[in-house]
Amino acid sequence: MALARRFPGALAMALARPFPGALAMALRAGGRGARLGSEPRDAGDSPRHRDLREALRKIIDKEINPFVDKWEEEGQFPAHKVFKILGQAGFLGVDKPTEYGGMGLDFSYNIAVAEELGNIRCGGIPMAIGVQAGMATPALTRFGSHELKKQFLIPTIAGDFVACLGISEPGAGSDVANTKACVCLSHDSGINDLLRTKVHDIKTTAVRKGDEYVINGAKMWITSGSQADWMCLLANTSEGPPHRNKSLMCLPMNLPGIHVAKKIDKLGMRSSDTAQIFFEDVRVPCKNVIGEEGKGFTYQMLQFQEERLWGVATALTQMETIIQETIEYTRQRKVFGQPVLHNQSVHFRLAELATELELLRSLLHRAVALYVEGNDVTKFASMAKLKAGRLTREVTDSCLQFWGGMGFTSEVLVSRFYRSLKFCEDAS
Repeated sequence: MALARRFPGALAMALARPFPGALAMALRAGGRGARLGSEPRDAGDSPRHRDLREALRKIIDKEINPFVDKWEEEGQFPAHKVFKILGQAGFLGVDKPTEYGGMGLDFSYNIAVAEELGNIRCGGIPMAIGVQAGMATPALTRFGSHELKKQFLIPTIAGDFVACLGISEPGAGSDVANTKACVCLSHDSGINDLLRTKVHDIKTTAVRKGDEYVINGAKMWITSGSQADWMCLLANTSEGPPHRNKSLMCLPMNLPGIHVAKKIDKLGMRSSDTAQIFFEDVRVPCKNVIGEEGKGFTYQMLQFQEERLWGVATALTQMETIIQETIEYTRQRKVFGQPVLHNQSVHFRLAELATELELLRSLLHRAVALYVEGNDVTKFASMAKLKAGRLTREVTDSCLQFWGGMGFTSEVLVSRFYRSLKFCEDAS
């Protein structure tokens, strides 16, 4: 009954016969995007959330989307310029304290921003904004000293600084997490035990000498690494157990001994620069440690909760766009004298994918609601990340087939997302 009320006949019609208008009805929400139903989707869809999305959408349409093709071709977007525009409008610190330039809203508003960023017509720029607003700064905001927040958080929220996150390493990946394993467990203690299993693979060291740490090592796959002003770095600061010997610290990227070895040429996410970075006897003040020394693993795992939920929210909108544009194209494209959309197998597959999106959205917003209430949502965030990674592959692969020869060109959005969202599958 509840399902029938939410989808007033439209989805049932789509699943029953190849009626071209039914699926569009099921996917339409009386406005932009491919959203099911006309009522608010969740507790985070209040008028204030919608106003926030609308304001961001205007910036995307005016300041970002008209230039995406150019930035994709160049392999980099002007992060300082774009972040300054977003920072002036408040979108880089939606859930950050007002005393540091943020809006002081709860995390559900951050997710509203992440969802809207999915309307940018590429994968790289939303990812870089996510690093800036939701991945490099949560631990600093929650555990950093007032001095660190003044030095790094305020200019990051304002868009004056570009931030990056230094976790992954050559041969290690982001091995403070084992996402696939943790979705099999029901108890957070069990999850944390598994998450610790590979944390020892991080090799970068920060050895204390007087009032400074001397850093040596390397980081890989660093989003915005070649443009960043500072890095939220995870490094080994002692010889203790691997989940207790790591610290997070704010590392200015202009220090002697920091070498951006190369900007990586990627299959997708091309407008976002990704760097490999080496550290050779880099000296940073001990006061730059975020929170307590040795708590870096714990802080990063908490930070990962927000990162994963942010990424899922953005990917949801991107997948919705792909499905909606595929519906429109298959309605126009004719094979054997009729639109491709009139084929039952095509219609059924698109309806199935739309259903999967709604299930993922429910998981996302359940996790967000719990997180806003102060709960640890490591399990649900990991589940959402795993499902999103698999679903991006299914959506892009299935939809690309329905575009025929056009899907093999770089002229359509589905092929761009086919390349870029492969990243989500690999990361999961």
